Amino acid sequence: QVQLVESGGGSVQAGESLRLSCKAAGGLFSSYRLGWFRQAPGKEREFVAAIGWSGGTTYYSDSVRGRFTISRDNAKNTLYLQMSSLNLENRGIYLCAADTTWAAGAAMWANPTRYHSWGEGTQVTLSS
Repeated sequence: QVQLVESGGGSVQAGESLRLSCKAAGGLFSSYRLGWFRQAPGKEREFVAAIGWSGGTTYYSDSVRGRFTISRDNAKNTLYLQMSSLNLENRGIYLCAADTTWAAGAAMWANPTRYHSWGEGTQVTLSS
């Protein structure tokens, strides 16, 4: 089973940018579809973005589309999330997730129960 370790979180001001990384170890990285989710205190895990095996397929939540970009480097076993124009609603712990199974449609890609491997997350904090 793949192990996932996120990094790149931190404290930024609203309007600034941040790039998160998720390094994978174990398993064949290119065989996983990958996702980013956000966990805010007292709230359910929320879908942010997902990417397919070769990077050709991407999905975004409506709230981040146009501001965030998900990408992957299969040669480096790394997933990225470039976040720009950050706002207070983007605060939380960002977790990367991986799964090898097929997912049909955006709803399945956005469903956290469709991912079997998770990292522990990296914290994103914003100040106005």
